[in-house]
Amino acid sequence: MDQNLLERGFLPPDEPARSFSAGSALAVLDEIGRDLPSLLVQGDFRKFARELEIPPWPADDLRDGFLPHLRLYYVRLGFLASAYINQVSQPKATLLPRNIAVPLCRACRLLQRPPILSYDGYALYNWKRFDPAGPIALGNIDTLQNFVHLYDEHWFILVHVEIEAIAAAIIAAIARARPALDPADPAEINRALRDMARAVWQQVAVLRRIPEHMDPALYYKTFRPYIRFFEGVVYEGVDEAPLNFRGETGAQSSIVPLLVAFLKIPHLPSLLTNHLADMRQFMPAEHRCAIEDAESLPPLRHLAEKDAFNDLLEAVATFREVHYGWAQEYIHSRVDDPRGTGGTPYMQWLRQLIDETRAYQIP
Repeated sequence: MDQNLLERGFLPPDEPARSFSAGSALAVLDEIGRDLPSLLVQGDFRKFARELEIPPWPADDLRDGFLPHLRLYYVRLGFLASAYINQVSQPKATLLPRNIAVPLCRACRLLQRPPILSYDGYALYNWKRFDPAGPIALGNIDTLQNFVHLYDEHWFILVHVEIEAIAAAIIAAIARARPALDPADPAEINRALRDMARAVWQQVAVLRRIPEHMDPALYYKTFRPYIRFFEGVVYEGVDEAPLNFRGETGAQSSIVPLLVAFLKIPHLPSLLTNHLADMRQFMPAEHRCAIEDAESLPPLRHLAEKDAFNDLLEAVATFREVHYGWAQEYIHSRVDDPRGTGGTPYMQWLRQLIDETRAYQIP
């Protein structure tokens, strides 16, 4: 497994780039990003955006030294594109103008991902530490880019960032368990399961902190609309046919899919499992590889101690249950909207995932 994943989980191995150098033509994107929350309250934002001169990404490859800044370029343009299509108070746009569409698509081709802001750009690459020597944890992190001025959006993103940082312990435990699967070493496998459960319970505790700085009414009306899916959008200068892309959603995080793949949690084939498989194309390529690698490993349930295995399954089910509760409070109870930001009937599907996870516990 990639050494970087063992140290930082699914967060980038290097701190996300905060800005472009002052003398760079790309520095204008930092100014646009800083002003975006204010620009979006203006009725003429789309006119302003259409007239922007977006500098093209200056390289045609993925040289490692450029990767943090290419990711920042994608973050800035991804936010701008979603802001343009989904501007609150305006009808949805169905055409992404050439000056945004062409550079966004080029950057996303280099990153091997669809041309829309996804979970990686909204969370994984969108943070900084106040104290570089301190933890990647709430209280020591902030966002680089937002749609609105409200701290509620910062908090929503940063909760996910700390959860992702904790995932490094899960990935490290899987790496330790891997050689213990063949030949079988139950003691090492169960130590790994306990370490994984401890980490997932920590993630549950962080997820439960959502209400501390996030008002349900503000979430639904102010920044959630910006992370919704694109439906029937023409990318001018790229493709004349209208395109559909999933919006940013926690289902694009690689943590739970990795756990499902490693533990072999069985989910009945359905539109849900098709959707979860589709979510992988929105994950970074190295994350997809990690999940596929875990899927290739042999099953371990028959080697696990009941208490260790069931505690981990209960932690995963509880994480999903807490998420289900927030979906109910922050979205479903506010409006009859059966489609999540990814475009799915999320409430029915989330309940199914919880039930099938608990059903896999050792009786």
